[in-house]
Amino acid sequence: MTILDEIVEDKRREVAALPQGRVSGETLRASVQVRGGLRDFAGALRRPKRGSVALIAEVKKASPSAGIIRADFDPIQIAREYEAAGASCLSVLTDEKFFKGSLDYLKRIREAVKLPLLRKDFIIDERQILEAIKWGADAILLIVAILDDTRLKHFHSLAVDAGLAALVEVHDEGELDRALSVGASLIGVNNRNLKIFKVDLATTERLAARLAASQKAGSQSPLLIAESGIHTRADVERLARCGAGAILVGESLMKEAKIGEKIAELLGD
Repeated sequence: MTILDEIVEDKRREVAALPQGRVSGETLRASVQVRGGLRDFAGALRRPKRGSVALIAEVKKASPSAGIIRADFDPIQIAREYEAAGASCLSVLTDEKFFKGSLDYLKRIREAVKLPLLRKDFIIDERQILEAIKWGADAILLIVAILDDTRLKHFHSLAVDAGLAALVEVHDEGELDRALSVGASLIGVNNRNLKIFKVDLATTERLAARLAASQKAGSQSPLLIAESGIHTRADVERLARCGAGAILVGESLMKEAKIGEKIAELLGD
């Protein structure tokens, strides 16, 4: 059993404890209204606050591959530093067991900053989408590797219907084709293979070329977001050259004492 399999199995137990009930687009839209609306996650990525590549900065205490990344973890202070340094959006880990995250972090960060927020978790049930809205997310992550075609299409449709952004994550050609088949407008390429946890930036380069070749003349291409393994300005330039319009960075920021300086280095100013 891979680490990804273990995470999904644990997530099934979490989901089983959620309140029962059908989740529809209407249910989600009503929850958005109660919360007071959404921040434009996709729009923020297409208009970088700093530099030419938008940054999704991740609030992340730990991971299965790295263990505890930041011992002095203060999610609110980190979020504020990200915002001040020019991040376009924030990603907030909410998985508790494997990433030491929390839905409460999402809620508290929303109250502390004005940036759009991604709930970073392993979505396997529509009730998690409703949960994401209630706790403050403007976007959700849909990992193609853990969803069959029916659920991928259904969850993507629910998110779009509610006005949420859906970051559809892929790591090979087959998954990219599946993401395109549901009309994904935000495609994240995870340079880390979630089954063996090997990281290779060439993954984004390879899939960016396939994405470019698949687009019809005159149509708007999905925004390509490179994820994982991004540590230097040279990495960012390499990913931008192949077509990435945004990057998602967590570990390399979490390891820095001076987060603002590291963001300035990555974004090139």
